Amino acid sequence: MQNNKRAYKTGRDDIDKIVADLAEACHSGDNVDLVEEMLTTIAKLGIENNDRGDLKLINMALKELRYASKMFTPYRNERKVVIFGSARSLKDSDEYKMAVELSELIVKNGFKVITGGGPGIMEAGNKGAGRKDSFSLNIKLPFEQKHNPYIAGDKKAISFKYFFNRKLFFLKESDATVLFPGGFGTLDEGFENLTLVQTGKSKPRPIILIEPPDSQYWSQWIDFVTGELAEGGFISRNDRSLFTHVNSVERAIDEILQFYRVYHSIRYIGDKTVIRLNYILSSGNITELNEKYGNILRSGEIALTGPLPAEQKGKEFLDLPRLVMDFNRRDYGKLYEVLRFLNTLGA
Repeated sequence: MQNNKRAYKTGRDDIDKIVADLAEACHSGDNVDLVEEMLTTIAKLGIENNDRGDLKLINMALKELRYASKMFTPYRNERKVVIFGSARSLKDSDEYKMAVELSELIVKNGFKVITGGGPGIMEAGNKGAGRKDSFSLNIKLPFEQKHNPYIAGDKKAISFKYFFNRKLFFLKESDATVLFPGGFGTLDEGFENLTLVQTGKSKPRPIILIEPPDSQYWSQWIDFVTGELAEGGFISRNDRSLFTHVNSVERAIDEILQFYRVYHSIRYIGDKTVIRLNYILSSGNITELNEKYGNILRSGEIALTGPLPAEQKGKEFLDLPRLVMDFNRRDYGKLYEVLRFLNTLGA
């Protein structure tokens, strides 16, 4: 079949030849085409843009992306929880103590912990997880927020100039989100998590809102989300399924572990949605899934399958059973309900 994709070039044969040769010289794997495209983008920037501010921003952003990717690559097959919360939480506060305990317990259950690297809840997260199982993604601020002492100096303590790069790696490299009470930054991260999973830009994950039993912080936030956003028609009522509110560390741990009990991961291939499973389901389970959730499909049924060709090519979890469906890519709140139901099935 003829490939009608338009070639991505600079428009100058001499530069395109240099770019192609450089891509071959610095990358010998299957992704040399992507390396060539990135080099082409850099060349086009040099040709088209003489604004030093633009070039400095893009240069720094790319350098941050490269370095952070390098640091996370050895740990890609290990699940991680990102913990958000106030930098101003005191060491003797209930939320600080809960963050330490949660991090200790989630590490014992095979997860690593990512924080923003600063004081308060971030410090508690790194303290509980320990240096070996901690990451910190710090942000360079005018008042020079430093990495907390429980991660400072570690190779997994990464600093960012740009919030957008930092936020990308919080989501890209983690499998669950835990939000303690906090200020603008915590709420920003919480809404970003919700927005990305609501729109399908981030893969499904447990999003846990946690607070001490005597706190009303998240309870009041939920009242606003329910009363103003859902009742006002600004979000779907099903979007309430995207997060879970808890008042104990044990509940938070249970929610995270339960989320991945049967569900393993998700992959979109063309118009198909593939849900990989830790356990194979029975034909009765599949029938029940279709009866309960067939309304989120554009066509066909939810079916049990083996790895699709694209997964086979990438050697992606070939030993796992999976479900394939024509999901409408719109009702992500309902998709969360599907995953929660899946996790009540299987062995």
